[in-house]
Amino acid sequence: MVLRYFQEEAVEALFDYWAEEPGNPLIDLATGTGKSMVMATVIQRLCQGWPDMRIMVVTHVAELIEQSFLELLGVWNQAPAGIFSAGLNRRDARSQIIFAGIQTVWNKADLICGARVVDGEKVYDRPIDVVLVDECHLIPKNSDTQYGQFFRVMREVNPDLKIVGLTATPFRLDSGRLDEGEDRMFDRVVYTYGIADGVRDGYLAPLSSKHTATELSMKGVGKQAGDYKQSAMQAAVDKPDVTQAAVDEIVAKGADKRSWLCFCSGVEHAEHVRDEIRSRGISCEMITGDTPKEERRRIIEDFKAYRIRALTNNSVLTTGFNHRGVDLIAALRPTLSASLYLQMMGRGTRVLYAPGMSLDTPDERRAAIAAGPKPSCLVLDFAGLVDKHGPVDMVQPKEPGSGDGEAPMKICPTDRQDKNDNYGCGEKLHASARVCTCCNYEFDIDDSPKIASTAADVPIMTMAEPESRTISSRTFRFHEGKGDKPPSVKVTFMSGMTAINEWLCPQHSGFAKTKADRFWLAHGGNRPFPKGVMEWLERQSELTETAEITVQPRGKYWDVVGHMPGEDYAANDNSEPPANDNRPRPAWMDEEDIPF
Repeated sequence: MVLRYFQEEAVEALFDYWAEEPGNPLIDLATGTGKSMVMATVIQRLCQGWPDMRIMVVTHVAELIEQSFLELLGVWNQAPAGIFSAGLNRRDARSQIIFAGIQTVWNKADLICGARVVDGEKVYDRPIDVVLVDECHLIPKNSDTQYGQFFRVMREVNPDLKIVGLTATPFRLDSGRLDEGEDRMFDRVVYTYGIADGVRDGYLAPLSSKHTATELSMKGVGKQAGDYKQSAMQAAVDKPDVTQAAVDEIVAKGADKRSWLCFCSGVEHAEHVRDEIRSRGISCEMITGDTPKEERRRIIEDFKAYRIRALTNNSVLTTGFNHRGVDLIAALRPTLSASLYLQMMGRGTRVLYAPGMSLDTPDERRAAIAAGPKPSCLVLDFAGLVDKHGPVDMVQPKEPGSGDGEAPMKICPTDRQDKNDNYGCGEKLHASARVCTCCNYEFDIDDSPKIASTAADVPIMTMAEPESRTISSRTFRFHEGKGDKPPSVKVTFMSGMTAINEWLCPQHSGFAKTKADRFWLAHGGNRPFPKGVMEWLERQSELTETAEITVQPRGKYWDVVGHMPGEDYAANDNSEPPANDNRPRPAWMDEEDIPF
């Protein structure tokens, strides 16, 4: 088995770190990029370099324990390795290399390390030298937990114990980064390979997203241990009409998808989503923490074999679950945890290459993904996770104590004028704004924040492929330039409940002017071209509708990169819709010389 280049780099980075300092390093590898192979290579290299060294791999899920054990045997079939896990009915305490479940070994240090009493004192014949923790983001901050007690005793046995963390999310579920703070367990990240890297190299499948009309509301739901209270969250989400509407969208948008994975907000919610999917004649099963082990194994095997099309779960398939065929994720589980968000989305990034195609280069691998049975994984984000945490390749954890809510917003009113007789335009603004950035409407001091009720529509990946959007309406408005810069035409396209903005610049020069002229011609406008924004607005009746646009994600917003004009008919409906694309116009519009 040959390591990929980034796996080799991760191994070398670990040993380079140890050559410089005797600390506890952290390796950050995206879900689906082969942490087990990295661990196996590290273990083999350690044992061959230091034949008396004892090593443990500790995690919390039986499937991960077994998977990592078999991965080591695939790399090194004579490895002196055993398993210590009640869930796998194995207790190999004397092996040189032990793959263990933390629930089983947290209080078994004496047995594992060969404790005996000599002259009234306890001594250890087989101390552990290195512990590798898979999915180490699940180590709680509290030192009194199983992980905390286990490591405290292991350090008492061997003060030189080294701990290596491996994860796809180097931050805890309920707090900040694992390598920061006085109580940190790991000293620093020595290597990172993220989702964007994997998609670029053709080792991970891209995620795509479609706007959902159904949005789960967490209004009034309290918080506990860094996330929503479980019972209150389920009560807010698990409503028959909401579940029915969400499943309607899953069935419609997942018609060409083969494996649907639904993350739900509780056991009862998972049951109700399962039953609603079944009512449409679609095979669906449910897994919860109470599902018997053998039944769980059967359900997962049937799901992987495509005998079951949909699978609902409550907090059990977020880590350690591996089915390459997952091509639709329904996010019906809101969370304040960036780590949990990334773990859920990571279930859809594993690849299925088209058979018979070369996989030697990144371009060839991406082509094989595009031609295969799973060109991408569709994410239906009912829970507003992307809007809260950002695209999966840009997520950063919030600092502890910095708050977890979104910025307070207000809407520029469309039903009244300000003191300068300016009508509002419906723009979505931060609550602190005194003047609308779109129409210059000036708010009264007593204007209270008003929250838009539109569902979020944010790109799931910043490097996703362009996609088309059907347009229901289009508006043109005057947009003031900064300083002495010319004004522009702000175009707002409505696609469902999503407002996507574009700026056209008939008063600029160079590329910006050319872009505006091309839009004018493509939509049937007459020559000569408008010389300014006001002339554009006066002559807009010359233009046909825009039937579709092509959008490319940029951060949390969409860039319009193409237009498809519709059939000729009268002028636009120029009533301003509630925009939820609140970015400023692009900086290049205010540059003197545009390099195009």
